[in-house]
Amino acid sequence: MSSKNILSSLMLLSVLVSFSQTREEDVMQPIRSLFLAMETNDSTLAESVFYANASLSTVIKDDDGNVKLRISSTDKLVSAFGMPKENNWSEPIWNEQIKIDGELAQVWVEYAFYLGNEFSHCGADAFQLIKVDDNWKIFQLADSRRITNCVIPEKISSRYK
Repeated sequence: MSSKNILSSLMLLSVLVSFSQTREEDVMQPIRSLFLAMETNDSTLAESVFYANASLSTVIKDDDGNVKLRISSTDKLVSAFGMPKENNWSEPIWNEQIKIDGELAQVWVEYAFYLGNEFSHCGADAFQLIKVDDNWKIFQLADSRRITNCVIPEKISSRYK
């Protein structure tokens, strides 16, 4: 292979990687906006990231260890984001896994939830998004919650000490 072909191949690879990163950042934008809305008590911003009739699902264990699934609309969450709070809510995320197929995307992240500087719980968030009119919207958000077996990266946990 000539040096000209190698250079052309590297340039094409660079463009493809850049395109992929841009698509992934576009998918992450409403998710990042949702967490910003949480931290800033902005219900208008929170509402803007959801598709009409979006739903929330939470997988939890009750006090007896039984697995339960709670399903609700986003209305209560959006409303809660807009209410003044004694302690700010914060949900740092890491280990983002993004899958995109046309106008469908799925994002899986690990998270820790803090009330002010106090740890509350951890788990995983699974977002499903749809691309409508060149904008990604969350149509399903599922999460797990636990208070034990939380492995939070030091760069995150150190912010809340």
